[in-house]
This record gives sequence, C-alpha cells and structure tokens, in this order.
Amino acid sequence: MEKEERSLKTVFRTVTRKLAPDYVNCKSCGRRAVRKVWQENMNICPFCGRYQAMSADQRLSLIFDPGSRQDFNSDAGVRDPLNFPGYSEKAKKLEKKTGLKESAVTAFGRINGIKVVAVVLDTRFFMGSMSSRVGEKVTRAVETADREKLPLIIFAASGGARMQEGIHSLMQMAKTSSAVQEFSENGGLYISCLTHPTTGGVTASFATLGDITLAEPGALIGFAGPRVIEQTIGVKLPKGFQRAEYLHKHGFVDRIVKRQELKEVLYDILKLHEDSRGAFTEDILKGGSR
Repeated sequence: MEKEERSLKTVFRTVTRKLAPDYVNCKSCGRRAVRKVWQENMNICPFCGRYQAMSADQRLSLIFDPGSRQDFNSDAGVRDPLNFPGYSEKAKKLEKKTGLKESAVTAFGRINGIKVVAVVLDTRFFMGSMSSRVGEKVTRAVETADREKLPLIIFAASGGARMQEGIHSLMQMAKTSSAVQEFSENGGLYISCLTHPTTGGVTASFATLGDITLAEPGALIGFAGPRVIEQTIGVKLPKGFQRAEYLHKHGFVDRIVKRQELKEVLYDILKLHEDSRGAFTEDILKGGSR
C-alpha cells in the first residue's frame, strides 16, 4: 500500500511539473513571469523593462522577413589549436545544449524586402567570445557581403577574445578589422548593433568599425569592465560609465534603438542608403523621417 502511494505521489509530481507554467526570473528586479510572456515581449522584463539576452535565432527572427533567412558557413565548429585542457569537451556540451557549433551565426535575409548579410554573436556559447573560427566566420561574412554588394549588419555580444585559444584568438582582431576596412573602401554599408555585453577584443575590432553604430538600451560596451578600470587607475568612474546611454551622450554610439523599433530603423537606414548611395543625414540617426 505504501509503495502504491509513493508511486502515485511520484506520478503526481511529474505531471504537475510538466503542466506547470515555465517561469523566467528577471536578473535585474528579481520578479518572474511565464516564459511565453518573456518571449512575446522580446526578452524584455515585463516589470522593470530590463533587456535580457537573445539567442541568434531570436535576433534574426526579430529583423528578417519570415522565410527569408538562409544560413551559410554553419558547419564551422570549434578548433582547439592549443589542446587546451577540457576545451573540446566543453565545446561539445555547449553544442548539444544550444544547437550551435560556434558563437557566431551568419546568414542572408531580407528586411522588408531588402537583402542583407547578418552576423550574430550568441552569448550562450562561450559568452559569445571570439575564437579563431568566429574570426573566420565574421571575415567570410564581410567578404561575402563585399562580393555580393550587400549591406552588412553585425550584432555584437561578447566577453571578448577566447582565452582557450590564446594568440590564435587575438589575431582575429586584425583579421576582421582588415576585412571591414576593405569592405568600406569598396563602398559597402556596415551597420553595427551593440548589445549587452560588448567587450574586449570584439569591441576593439569589428564591433566599433561600423558606418552607423546602434546600441540596445542599457548595454555594457567597453574594453575592460568598469571594476577593472577603477582598480587599475584608482578613480571612481561616473555613474553609467560604459553603458549605451553614456556612450551615446559622448558620441560613441549614433543611436539607441529599442527592440520593438529595430527592424524599421534598420530598414530606414538601408532604404536611405539604397536611395542616395550612402549619403546619410542627421535625420535618420535622430529618428526623423526620410
């Protein structure tokens, strides 16, 4: 009898867990909401408005027209040039958990009919860090946009260079920057979208080389983190230092764009470039009409 009761309780707990709503806790205010609500609200806290991370799939779905996405270089997985202890094993676990082979996803797509090349760094995979393979994928995406004469959009979200690959990772700063420079010299349009966090070698290379630089509200953008800077120079930093709003105020970012407005803002920029062959005006950056 006791065994039957324990069995029924186990079944009841299992069914209850499966039927219960899947909640997500806000990392900022601590309140929780049903995951479906978070997803419908574009991963923005419905209570405090704090932005949370988005996967590469979510980002591309946010800006691309339905059915227009076409990934490329998706088979390029992690390399382990230094035979770093545990690196390959962790990469395999992350691949199984996220479905990604690397932290960068590259794809063709259309934004209200305009074809673009997009790159998204996904923080679920080694915090979006730049490995030798990520540098290669970014470089190939830039070269593809150059060859196909398409606009380039890159969503940066990274902890910087990937320490497990040492100098092989750091070399990607020069590699990606060189590709962007050539793309720019050939008249290509590069829109950089900085999200939380954009730091380290990614900030010091391709992420800050855009013709137009957009940022999400509240995003941390910098090279070293504020605590490291304070400890190094022994000075208390200004409130909000390295946040998107601070950088916008000081001219580092052209415009802060809410997720709900991102697709239309990107379309406006693309359309302006298409119509006037790159002659940008202040209106588009300040939110004015074309």
